[in-house]
Amino acid sequence: MSVNKPAPAYTPTAHALGVFAPDWPAPANVKALQTTRNGFAGNTGFSLPPFDRFNLGSHVSDNPAHVAANRAQLTQALPQAPAWLNQVHGIEVVDAASVSEPVDADASFTRTRGAVSVVMTADCLPLLFCDRAGTVVASAHAGWRGLCNGVIEATVAKMNCPASDILVWLGPAIGPTAFEVGDEVRAAFMAIDAQAEQAFSPQGGGKWLADIYLLARQRLHTLGITAIYGGDQCTVTQAETYFSYRRNGQTGRMASLIWLE
Repeated sequence: MSVNKPAPAYTPTAHALGVFAPDWPAPANVKALQTTRNGFAGNTGFSLPPFDRFNLGSHVSDNPAHVAANRAQLTQALPQAPAWLNQVHGIEVVDAASVSEPVDADASFTRTRGAVSVVMTADCLPLLFCDRAGTVVASAHAGWRGLCNGVIEATVAKMNCPASDILVWLGPAIGPTAFEVGDEVRAAFMAIDAQAEQAFSPQGGGKWLADIYLLARQRLHTLGITAIYGGDQCTVTQAETYFSYRRNGQTGRMASLIWLE
C-alpha cells in the first residue's frame, strides 16, 4: 500500500456541531470520541475568548472554573474521568488505569474496561489505537518531536499485539498546506527514515511544508500497520471547528478519547 497519498481536500464545515466519534471499523466494545471547540451535549461550553468554547486544557491560562465545567460535562458521557496527562512532547507511555493524577507522558494504553485513555491537541496529531479483538486501546500525542523520536513505536510496543491486528485513527491535526517547518525538522526525520522526504514540500529560504499525516502513516507502515483511518482534517484552516496554536497562539485544547466498554 502506498503511503505517498495526495493532500486531502479540507471542508471548513466538517464536524461543526461538536463532539464526534471516529469513522473507523473498531470493535463494538471500543468507544472513542473527538471533541471540538463547539461544546457538547447541546451545551456550547463555558470558556470565553480566546478559549471559546469547549476548552479542555488546564495549562493554557483559561479560567480554571470554566475548564473544570467543560471537563465535568465531558465526563458525564464517559465511564469514568479520563486519565489526563501532562504532555511534554516525549515518548513516555503509561497505563491509563494507573493514572489518578496527571503524569508526564504523551501516550497511554489500557486493557482495563472503563479506563479512559486521552490526549489533548491543538495542531499536534492525536492518534487512537485498538486491536481487532477489542482487548486493548491506546492514544498518543504526536507533535513533530514526539513523532520523530518514536511515540508511535513506543505506544504500539505497549499494546503488545501483532501489527496486523491494530487499527489506527488519525485525529484532527495541522494540515499539509499549513505546517511550515525549517530544515532542521526535515533533517531530523530523514536521519531516521529516508522515505520521510516524500512528506516535505520546499517553500524556499530553508522552509518546508510538512505533512504530519503522511509522516505518521510512514511510521505505521514500517511497523506493519496498514489499517489506518482519518487524517483528513486541518486544525489551522477549519477555524470554526478546531483550536489551533499555530493559527491563534493563545487558544484552547481538544481531546481525543478511547476506552473499552
